Formats: sequence, C-alpha cells, structure tokens
Amino acid sequence: MTPVAPVLPVVLDTNVVLDLYVFEDPALRELHQALRDGRLVAWAEDATLVELGYVLASRHFLPGRAQDTRSTALARYREHARVLPAGEGNPALELPRCKDRDDQKFLVLAARAGASWLVSKDKRVLSMADRHGMPFLILTPRQAVARLSAQALEAGR
Repeated sequence: MTPVAPVLPVVLDTNVVLDLYVFEDPALRELHQALRDGRLVAWAEDATLVELGYVLASRHFLPGRAQDTRSTALARYREHARVLPAGEGNPALELPRCKDRDDQKFLVLAARAGASWLVSKDKRVLSMADRHGMPFLILTPRQAVARLSAQALEAGR
C-alpha cells in the first residue's frame, strides 16, 4: 500500500490567488492541481478574503472583464480555501514585521494556521524569507511548484 502524503497547509497571497483563479497561469498548474487534489489546503481569513474581494470588485482591475467572471474566481478560490475564524488557530507568535503593513496579515495568518508555506509574489514579503523566527517557508509560486513537482517524483507519481 502506498503511504498517503500528509496535506500541506499553505497561505496564498492575493496576487497568487489572482494568478490561479483569474489569469489561470499555466506555470502554476501543479499548484492548482494540488489544491484540487487536496494535497494542499489554502488557509484564508476574513481580512485576506476582504482584500481579494476588494481587488476583484475594483473598477480598475481588469475593466474589460465582466463582474460575474470576477465573482466566479472568488467562488472557485473559496471552494479550495479553509477560513480560519478570528481567535482560532495557533497562538499569536512574535513575527518579524513586514515593511508593508498590508502584507503582515498574510504572515500572521500563516503562523496562526500552522502553514508550511506562505506563497507570495510580493517583493517585501519575499525579502523576509531568510528572516530568523519564521515558522513557515516563504516561497515564490514557482518555488512552490518546484517543491510540489519534487514531492510528486519522490512519491512515484
């Protein structure tokens, strides 16, 4: 019997969610498949969902795209995401501060959710990858895809 790989908890920043569910970036196909297969579980919270909803509803974001297309993207993401209610999860840790205060919520969520990875495209978040005291890895989407591919090879998929 083949051992079942544990589900890997992750946090995806807003731009990664957009690449997956709006732009359907083919380079992230493995990441999207891992979410669909249940090999990854994406954690969200009210603040991250509000930010995503705000971006999708903005008249400046993809002005040529119909609003229902944007709503569909949000719904598709929510199918694969688990929402961590306020006050639940791991106790608050003392995390390094991100230079962009708006991005701190992703770091805090990753710690609270016990995420293994925070997947981001934000340069300020990515610059924190080497910081001491991070209880999770900070990866670019391509690094996450490479890790998933390596895991699949190890598992003999």
